[in-house]
Amino acid sequence: MYAFLLSTAVIFVAELGDKSQLMAMTFAARYRARDVLIGITAATAIVHLASVGIGYAIGDAFADYQGAISIVAGIAFLGFGAWTLRGDELTDEEADKARTSQGAAIFAVGVAFFLAELGDKTMLATITLATQEGWLGTWIGSTVGMVAADALAIVVGAVLGRKLPEKVIKYGAAALFVLFGVLLVVDGLLA
Repeated sequence: MYAFLLSTAVIFVAELGDKSQLMAMTFAARYRARDVLIGITAATAIVHLASVGIGYAIGDAFADYQGAISIVAGIAFLGFGAWTLRGDELTDEEADKARTSQGAAIFAVGVAFFLAELGDKTMLATITLATQEGWLGTWIGSTVGMVAADALAIVVGAVLGRKLPEKVIKYGAAALFVLFGVLLVVDGLLA
């Protein structure tokens, strides 16, 4: 249960202000919100299942070095905080693809999100969490966290006319990553 709750919170925060949220809002302008959420959920579940597999294998292979893994994970989270401050933006080409995708909405959204998430900070954060937490709770939690953040983006974007308080979201998410990073480094040093 701890892995689920931790992963849900961390990935929700990681997704705030991410390019995927911008994609979700763009797709929601073209397709039904339900279809967008189904596509996001399917793509996220697949990418995060691979992520936890990688993270679990790394954690299992280096079980004798949990203190060092915790320190490296903490440093990674500090990096995710910096990445969050740098921010993500959709290019005009990416926004145009999201608006003009052909074919079934769920398939179009799913493929776009799958490709966008490969190597993204939420994938890397999921790998990092899975090195130390149970794979099932991490997988389900990371999937729920990402889908919840993207669903929030669709709702908030519609309500606020797509004008999100980007600076508040960016700085808040970065601060939480730094907090998680510091806690992991301290935990690793005390191990």
